[in-house]
Amino acid sequence: MKSDPSTKIFDLLQFGEFGDVNPSVCDSATFTFMQAKTMLDTFHGDAEGCFLYSRHWNPSNKYLADALAAMEGTESAWVTASGMAAITCSILQICSSGDHIVCSLTTYGGTFAFLFNYVRKFNIDVTFVDITNLDLVEQAIRPNTKMIYTESMTNPLLQISDIPALAAISGRHNLKLVVDNTFTPMIIAPFQLGADVVVYSMTKFINGKNDCVAGAICASREFINSLSDVNSGTAMLLGPALDPLRSSSILKNIHTLHIRMIQHSKNALYLAEKFSEAGVAINYPGLPKHKGYKTMKKMMDPQFGFGGLIAIDMVTAERAARLMEIMEKAGVGYLAVSLGYFKTLFSNSGKSTSSEVPEEIQREMGLSEGLIRFSVGLDSDIENTWQKIKGCLEQL
Repeated sequence: MKSDPSTKIFDLLQFGEFGDVNPSVCDSATFTFMQAKTMLDTFHGDAEGCFLYSRHWNPSNKYLADALAAMEGTESAWVTASGMAAITCSILQICSSGDHIVCSLTTYGGTFAFLFNYVRKFNIDVTFVDITNLDLVEQAIRPNTKMIYTESMTNPLLQISDIPALAAISGRHNLKLVVDNTFTPMIIAPFQLGADVVVYSMTKFINGKNDCVAGAICASREFINSLSDVNSGTAMLLGPALDPLRSSSILKNIHTLHIRMIQHSKNALYLAEKFSEAGVAINYPGLPKHKGYKTMKKMMDPQFGFGGLIAIDMVTAERAARLMEIMEKAGVGYLAVSLGYFKTLFSNSGKSTSSEVPEEIQREMGLSEGLIRFSVGLDSDIENTWQKIKGCLEQL
């Protein structure tokens, strides 16, 4: 099912109190009531359009959450102070002590550490599998399994999860399918493909400026209400509230997301093809030789391309480090973690964003110590960027 998320966002007309074209920024921590009963109703979630306290809801956060829900095609959304807050709150809302999770072996390092190390204290067990092997996914399910967790495009190996197939497995076993869509906003719409919960690090492409840390959870109204329940809601009680000033800036940036994703994808495909022509080991789902190419094509909205992430293999960590240092000096981009920035960012995943993953598991998942992940920027002259990279490769 193809979506038109940009249109949905633009149809959300929300004016400020004085007719300002940007919704007013609300920096109030608490809100006043003219009647005591309205406060009581609001506390219990029974007063539509009223706000009590900014850890619960805030108008600025609600504006952003509504835009995200429109983008994903979900009934509701919740915004958090980081991507990890979105991930951990969603997992802990679904799972309790004694439960079991099936998770993609290849996943963001912070997520891996949370599921591999942290949830053990709650007696939650996790089985990590190759998420592209659907037989292994189904075989890993136990009577106490509550969730399948994956990423649309996995970090950093850029595997493509078959979301409709995983949703079918989840449905047969009465599980929740939770999908991290951080790498592919607008390109893939997991909820419309059958996922139950979609999480984001908005720090990345959605905000696009690397000037804040934020996260989001998009799901049914029932699930978001359970997250924000004053008595049992994980997001409510753990308190990872996003600052409303940041919500307001992200809301403005999200309106250019569709344009940015097109350019990120265009530039990434160009570089991927050039790396391939140069004989460099290249990983990009937009190349027909990629194992997930056909799977992604059947799920994606083609107008936004295959995404802005590529990866090359320099075989050793030493060669990877040397190339990154040369590229930074040559003005290709920055040696830095994260992604979705308007400048190109590159890092050696095994020594940075996947460093929480033990080396033996890195080898099991096929993560080369020389892998360099690129988040390709919005360069207007990507051919010139390639010429710089080519010169850097020649210096190795």
